[in-house]
Amino acid sequence: MNQRQLVVRYAVLGAVSLLMLYPIAWLVGASFKSNAEIFGSAGFWPSHLDFSAYAKGWRTSTEYTFATYFLNSFLIAVPRIVVTVVSCVLVAYAFARFEFWGRKWLFGVMVATMMLPHVILRIPQYLMFREFGWLDTYLPLIVPSAFATDTFFVFMLVQFLRGIPRDMEEAAMIDGCNPLQLLWHVIVPLLKPAIISVVVFQFIWTMNDFMGPLVYLSTVERYPVSLALKMSIGATEEVEWASAIAISVVALLPSVAVFFAAQRHFLDSAASSGIKG
Repeated sequence: MNQRQLVVRYAVLGAVSLLMLYPIAWLVGASFKSNAEIFGSAGFWPSHLDFSAYAKGWRTSTEYTFATYFLNSFLIAVPRIVVTVVSCVLVAYAFARFEFWGRKWLFGVMVATMMLPHVILRIPQYLMFREFGWLDTYLPLIVPSAFATDTFFVFMLVQFLRGIPRDMEEAAMIDGCNPLQLLWHVIVPLLKPAIISVVVFQFIWTMNDFMGPLVYLSTVERYPVSLALKMSIGATEEVEWASAIAISVVALLPSVAVFFAAQRHFLDSAASSGIKG
């Protein structure tokens, strides 16, 4: 590839990147604008910086601040990430390394469940959790993940495991490791990039989940950020868009921080799981 082709390629990629980043830049800029300026100008740079929208949005229209809603989101996300990692690693390890009757058929069924829209499961799940007495708690949002119901993660981990040579595992078995010791001491360190990808995806998806909390939670004090944002938009007849946008920017920060903190491992896993199998 000659110099001119490189220049053209990077120029096109730079232009596309700017186009993709414009909505984010506009969102950040709009958080410093008034309602009139938001709808009167397509530019992202405000006429003057005004941080009052952040203070007003943080206080919300309820008796709770967004600190409560962020804490609630973390109370859902952290346990869900832990049980997801444990359950999905165990199931993926079984599919990738053990031979048992019906393994390929069960794996096919698991992959097929990825095609099911979540909305068709809401009613039977709601009825089941109601019988358990779990409504208006975080259990319906956490416990299902303890049974490896996030099949995308199982599939991704299986693909990653299939690309790992078995030499180290065989050596560990000769040294006397049982399957669980082998998993913990050999497989899990090798799976680190894929596990970090699971953490990143699950954190972002849980923070952005709106339908699950909407169905199962009814107490405002237990709302996560996703419901609190909707509540702040629909609380009054005249929406303070600057405040809603400002708190939306704040709500993006944890997901952005987690992604950039794990970026190297995340990209390593995306490359490895996509080409090995």
